[in-house]
Amino acid sequence: MAENEKLHYLRQKAMQLPLTPGVYIMKDKSNKIIYIGKAKKLKNRVSQYFGSQNKHSAKVRKMVENVSNFDYILTDSEFEALVLECSLIKQNMPKYNILLKDDKGYSYIKITPGPWGRISACFRKDDDTAEYLGPYMGNFSVTNVVEQASEIFMLPTCNKVFPKQINRNSRPCLNYFIHKCSAPCAGKISQQDYEENLKGAVDFIKGGSAETVKKLQSEMEAAAENLEFEKAAKLRDKIKAIDRIAARQKVVVEGSVDEDVFAIAQRGNKACLAVLCFREGLLANTEHFIIDYSENLADTRYELITSYYSTGRQIPPLVVVDGDVSDKELVEEYLTNARGKKAVILKPQRGEKVRVMEMCLQNAAQKLGENIGRKGKETAILDELAKILGLNKTPEYIESYDISHTAGSDNVAGMVVFKNAQPLRSAYRRFAIKGFDGQDDYGSMREVISRRLNRYTEQQETGEGFGKLPDLILLDGGQGQVNAVKPIIEAFGLDIPVFGMVKDSKHRTRAIASGGEEISINSGRGVFTLVSTIQEEVHRFAISYHKQKHTKSSLHTSLTKIEGIGEKKAAALLLNFKTLAKIKNATPEELLAVKGITKKDAQNIYEHFNK
Repeated sequence: MAENEKLHYLRQKAMQLPLTPGVYIMKDKSNKIIYIGKAKKLKNRVSQYFGSQNKHSAKVRKMVENVSNFDYILTDSEFEALVLECSLIKQNMPKYNILLKDDKGYSYIKITPGPWGRISACFRKDDDTAEYLGPYMGNFSVTNVVEQASEIFMLPTCNKVFPKQINRNSRPCLNYFIHKCSAPCAGKISQQDYEENLKGAVDFIKGGSAETVKKLQSEMEAAAENLEFEKAAKLRDKIKAIDRIAARQKVVVEGSVDEDVFAIAQRGNKACLAVLCFREGLLANTEHFIIDYSENLADTRYELITSYYSTGRQIPPLVVVDGDVSDKELVEEYLTNARGKKAVILKPQRGEKVRVMEMCLQNAAQKLGENIGRKGKETAILDELAKILGLNKTPEYIESYDISHTAGSDNVAGMVVFKNAQPLRSAYRRFAIKGFDGQDDYGSMREVISRRLNRYTEQQETGEGFGKLPDLILLDGGQGQVNAVKPIIEAFGLDIPVFGMVKDSKHRTRAIASGGEEISINSGRGVFTLVSTIQEEVHRFAISYHKQKHTKSSLHTSLTKIEGIGEKKAAALLLNFKTLAKIKNATPEELLAVKGITKKDAQNIYEHFNK
């Protein structure tokens, strides 16, 4: 079914939907669910997808291209539709929905048994005798509390094994002298005192700082009354350590409030959602998720918030956001229902909440910068390339092609891929020209592009490999190559920019060919370097494949000169022995062991190379 016919069919089907709330389920041609959404009026919402594609974002257009059919489920209210939507998304994980995959998973606090036990943060329970506290969502708070407990109760954080390594080194490390470790390695603490410290650390983790301070205060007073002044001094030092850590941890939210703060930073084709979780006014956890760039942040915030809390995370009474949220009242109802108490979404305008939201936004920008890393420079180069070539979007995914042969024999082509200005070698492909013999670079390029686009039509629902279309095609050659392939691309109903890479007399990149003219790229050093690198890489890749094929062809020719040895037997021999030298050195018995080789063939081969 042609694309226009498919859209017409889907729109006609959508126009028959009722004007009632419900969930719609988009499927590709293999009946796989690729998107799930909810609507207050199904007919209006679903029919919008199959109208004018110019009104949609790039992501929605891509999704619609892959829709072959859709199902729907009617609900009694929009709220029921939202709840069902969240449930279905969690079950099916559709490709085009925003999916917040927490790669950190759950965390535990591990307490190894004594003597000389340890506490540590870990991601899973091992089959051992240790005690585990948790699971906890995310690793930030777990790591933080383990570090605090170890510092307060002066537990070692090194990799030394006790009691095996006690007194191995009489001099303790720096942590002992700054009162962060009791130095069991140097014999500075008895086993009994160490076990008391470990128990205190576990109580601190389980009960919190306030409960621990209260208990330590009582023990200190009792020790002082019993004239155990050394013990009282140690307990006093632990209380001071707790106070010191509490003062060091910045209280960024006024009052003992619980709230989560969401902010989104965008750059290039990526965005980052940062979440700061405050409990009793203190930063308890932080998470971030890298997602695709969004043209509608209100819709994106709606998806992010519902997806974030549908995984079972604790819902606070207040959710602070850095912008508008689509269906805000509906999402508030969803959070309130899931929490069992009222939950509110707030976009702050002034005061303390604005400062906290800006801090979250800075975290999102920082994490996005770390994710992009050196890609920021490459993005600028690709933006400049788009400007020079007059492209509508930044060419993040570039394919380049080159033809190689020897006087018309052993025709091959190489395809290289550059993603975000870096070679994506897993996507490189090789083509042996099959449509004709002899020298015809234009005909070879037409065949290669036709085969590549045919594979796209077969695999487009995967969105990977040949199932992904390039943002730009660069051909090693001039305008003639471009003119040869443009009609092929148009015949497939596709709009992919195609340009040629022109070399000078010294085989160095000089310009880009387009529309009968040449576009100079010398003015942009970064663009010039990128295009030159692409041209050299595709030429190298095509040449290496041609040499391999030509060598194999030459070997076949050497073998087929032997009486009784044709193409199939030559191929079998090379497959078995790998090189011509091994065939020459093989005995008649070894040659006879190859499938298809007769006793006479083996004797002929042996005599041919051993006359």
